Amino acid sequence: MGKILVVTYSFTGTGARLTELLCRSRDWASAQVVERRPRKSWITLRCALESLFRLKPPILYKGPDPADFDLVVLVAPIWLTRLASPMRSFVASFRGSLRKVAVVSVMGGKGGQNAPAEIGGILDRAPFMSTSFTMREVDDGSYAPRLLAFAAALDAATDPGGEMRPFVLSPETAG
Repeated sequence: MGKILVVTYSFTGTGARLTELLCRSRDWASAQVVERRPRKSWITLRCALESLFRLKPPILYKGPDPADFDLVVLVAPIWLTRLASPMRSFVASFRGSLRKVAVVSVMGGKGGQNAPAEIGGILDRAPFMSTSFTMREVDDGSYAPRLLAFAAALDAATDPGGEMRPFVLSPETAG
């Protein structure tokens, strides 16, 4: 197994729940992306504008250097079918330190496949694994088996003796 870091931006706490399960089940390191300017009462408007115009707000990164890890798992929400702007800022700021990435996105109902595509555009290479969950799945707990399967696949993919092959675990393809 390689050294894995989970980096999360979680505005509502949903992504933090995913990160907690990933890190607890695999003993992986975690880090947080936080905004320099907290969101207040006009949250929805600011989220919408940042998503619409693909803005990169100022952030703080709280965690170890991503360059010290074989794989960085990015856990991020989807806002208006796009990657949440604080995670966009993180990826743009740390692109030189992100050797291999996987993506876990959390969405209200759609747009989960857009996060890996946008991250791939910023990095000039596609993430090798991605999955997405709806907020409903996280709220009712049904996400756990699929997230744990994703974690096992990440471990297998970072095994120095193993071969990495791209794949996607999607709620649309889950039976």
